[in-house]
Amino acid sequence: MLVVDSVVPGGPAHSHLEPGDVLVRVNGEVVTQFLKLETLLDDSVDQKIELQIERGGVQLNINLAVQDLHSITPDYFLEVSGAVIHPLSYQQARNFRFHCGLVYVSEPGYMLFRAGVPRHAIIKKFAGEEISKLEDLVSVLSKLSRGARVPLEYISYTDRHRRKSVLVTVDRHEWYSPPQIYTRDDSSGLWTAKPAFESKPLLLSSGINGEATHVKHIHQGNNQELTNGVASMDTSFDNSSAESGIGSKKWRIEEDLSSDGVGADSSLHETGEDKPSVPNPIVNAILKDYQGATVAAANASVAERVIEPTLVMFEVHVPPSCMLDGVHSQHFFGTGVIIYHSQNMGLVAVDRNTVAISASDVMLSFAAFPIEIPGEVVFLHPVHNYALVAYDPAALGPVGASTVRAAELLPEPALRRGDSVYLVGLNRSLQATSRKSIVTNPCAALNIGSADCPRYRATNMEVIELDTDFGSTFSGVLTDEQGRVQAIWGSFSTKLKFCRNSSEVRLVRGIPIYTISKVLDKIISGADGTPLLINGVKRSMPLVRVLEVELYPTLLSKARSFGLSDDWIQALVKKDPIRRQVLRVKGCLAGSKAENLLEQGDMVLAVNKEPVTCFRDIENVCQELDSGDNDKKLNLTIFRHGCEMDLLVGTDVRDGNGTSRAINWCGCIVQDPHPAVRALGFLPEEGHGVYVARWCHGSPVHRYGLYALQWIVEVNGKPTPDIDAFVNVTKELEHGEFVRVRTVHLNGKPQVLTLKQDLHYWPAWELRFDPETAIWRRNIIKALDCSII
Repeated sequence: MLVVDSVVPGGPAHSHLEPGDVLVRVNGEVVTQFLKLETLLDDSVDQKIELQIERGGVQLNINLAVQDLHSITPDYFLEVSGAVIHPLSYQQARNFRFHCGLVYVSEPGYMLFRAGVPRHAIIKKFAGEEISKLEDLVSVLSKLSRGARVPLEYISYTDRHRRKSVLVTVDRHEWYSPPQIYTRDDSSGLWTAKPAFESKPLLLSSGINGEATHVKHIHQGNNQELTNGVASMDTSFDNSSAESGIGSKKWRIEEDLSSDGVGADSSLHETGEDKPSVPNPIVNAILKDYQGATVAAANASVAERVIEPTLVMFEVHVPPSCMLDGVHSQHFFGTGVIIYHSQNMGLVAVDRNTVAISASDVMLSFAAFPIEIPGEVVFLHPVHNYALVAYDPAALGPVGASTVRAAELLPEPALRRGDSVYLVGLNRSLQATSRKSIVTNPCAALNIGSADCPRYRATNMEVIELDTDFGSTFSGVLTDEQGRVQAIWGSFSTKLKFCRNSSEVRLVRGIPIYTISKVLDKIISGADGTPLLINGVKRSMPLVRVLEVELYPTLLSKARSFGLSDDWIQALVKKDPIRRQVLRVKGCLAGSKAENLLEQGDMVLAVNKEPVTCFRDIENVCQELDSGDNDKKLNLTIFRHGCEMDLLVGTDVRDGNGTSRAINWCGCIVQDPHPAVRALGFLPEEGHGVYVARWCHGSPVHRYGLYALQWIVEVNGKPTPDIDAFVNVTKELEHGEFVRVRTVHLNGKPQVLTLKQDLHYWPAWELRFDPETAIWRRNIIKALDCSII
């Protein structure tokens, strides 16, 4: 006999059949097999059937309507910010015991993922409106502006009796195409897309405390403004992947990454600060109460009380559609410090393991005042491990803008071994934590190796080491007893050596404030670089002149064994009696002006006839080249193969914008090779401007094997030396056309493969930062029908 196992809520049998009912007859026929039951049901679609059942020994006759399975199987879905949302199907309704047709999250994508909405969630309420069907959700989305922050309530099948509430931030940038409805076309077998609602002019909204309010906050080149975040550090790459598999990260500390040394001298620097006035007496009273509560923190040191109002907690999200420059995670968090605060602009310094790339969304939470606002990435130092993020002081409100302040920077004198410092930072509850530590090594030379998938790594950099800290997940600042900032206590990312699964390593070290203060001075005084929009005002950002050579220190005792003369050893000891080291060339960045001049193993003895012993000596000489009329070259005295020689080596100028353009073609994301790739010392002679950074699952490049970590040098026999040439070639290709692609891998191995272009599901598009609007724009290059993309 057939027995009722479960009943789908809200279905025709709901409240009529119960688990345990024994089926006897259907339309008067005895039924004991599924095949006969299915035949009777198929013959009675959209009609009623009569069931005879036995329930606890009692015979019952029930008339039920037979539904069409196609009517309760979704044939359309909504795609928004990478999320796939559709009515709950009969199969999932049966599995989860929910009503058919509820708004079901099949894939959370980016916007919902960063808000913490999981797969298989059922959306019940959005922006204060009840959601019972997909059309309700589309209607609410059509009313929201970019950047709006609205609440969302959902339930899950694992915790169905309680609603969970999260805060969703609508994408400020065009990381994804506008919301689209995909509908199944049974005649062609394709899913066709159309806009979910009529597009409207771009409106930026800055949400404060959950309210969608319009604020004059304009996004800048290479930055992002964020959203709220996910509390978990676990990362899902969703639809994009690098060739090397990177899963959830296990953070460890690697202690043997540095060599001994001592710091150099500096000068005192104070950051100018212009605080907004607060004329309102009520606001003044609130401000006084809040400041009094902050100062009254129990057992807080002077340094902690002084520095706490300057600390900021970062929450950073990277959209899966633009994980550029080899970035290894979608979600980062860390602590930064405010280095400038005025009525028109605020700047926060943070390490580049928190703000890794410019194509990201940043949200700032202030320790001085309970508020969360978006930030803009305005500067990524090309060499040193720090980034500058701007915020709009007006978004803080009058009380917040007066409570928040900039830290006093103390770049000089430099820290020395044995000095006492205060390590101050924030925990995840935005509570200041501090301890007194001793500097054990004020200038340890950092040595971070390349990852399997090249990404940013700090080079030519000396860091500060302490005797004790709070572990590898704690970041903040190092201050003196008066709370003056001497260094950023920042996070560095690398790989654990000699480990089978290449586990992630996260270590923390001190970054001297000296270089940060120099860049800050140029921003405030006006630099000669590219202007960027910050809070609606164009400001020139500084350019950085660098010698694109990776160096490492070698002890003079070792250098003597290589044949270095006693005269040079004595000259270097006299220059720096503490370090007693010489700089050697580890490699030149491919494409740099020094590439064919310096060789691996060269010892750099002097620059412009002045002995050099540390990275900072070379940086200072490079900066001096910008101040006068010269050929921008350095006269290097080097020691190579037992011979001393002089070379004129050119320097390169780099900005702090990071990568600002990427192309998605057939599911692979291509960009200009970023510095971490060029640091490997190889670029294909055929052309090196089209580097495959990532690929998407299910795409043509996935199907035919065009993976990441290689260059596309030819398409159908036509050279593609740069992205513009690549775009010109690929936009002539038609849908369904087979394309012959020639590639060169990072290891130099060439390959030729053929793939079939699919413009219906994988149109070619470009993501580029628009300096006129300070927004990342998504532009279609080639699609089957541009009107529906």
